[in-house]
Amino acid sequence: MQPIRTNRLILRNWEERDRELFHRINSDDQVMEFFGIRRSRAESDALFDKLRGNIDRDGFGFTAVEIAETGQCIGFVGINPTDLEPFMPKGTIEIGWRLAPEFWGKGYVTEAAEAWLEFCFDRLGLDEVVSFAVWNNDRSTSVMKRLSMSNDPARDFDHPRVADAHLKRHVYYRLSRDDWRSRKKAAN
Repeated sequence: MQPIRTNRLILRNWEERDRELFHRINSDDQVMEFFGIRRSRAESDALFDKLRGNIDRDGFGFTAVEIAETGQCIGFVGINPTDLEPFMPKGTIEIGWRLAPEFWGKGYVTEAAEAWLEFCFDRLGLDEVVSFAVWNNDRSTSVMKRLSMSNDPARDFDHPRVADAHLKRHVYYRLSRDDWRSRKKAAN
């Protein structure tokens, strides 16, 4: 993929030097608070290789986020086709993120996600982008709201691949291309 630059960040494919950070964010209790799993190093490496291959193939995915000034990888923000029928049609594009805790609260996720929304609507020509999270994951739903995504309670769902009853219920957020363009136009 061609890296995407924002004011402070570079969104790019994963590199070997990112493996340790990738494992850390996928096994850290604080980062994975709303996920029912903690990945071992082998599981993390397998996911890392899968994501990197998908990004090579598709030109997008859950990509590494690098601070442009330092070259430090801080986690991922990206887009990915979902596989959650019947809750979402196959191929619906989801936007998602996961950063190391020391980088939370600095606006990095919102900045990177804005770049991905532009990619989705201007380059891919998508009509809609979705995001979803455990119902009480306020950090993630706050980002969705900052991106002007709207909650659609009629489409909230119990995640079929989550066993933990406390983590099963997910809220569904969406942003249409028309709403995104209206927001961009109003901001200018």
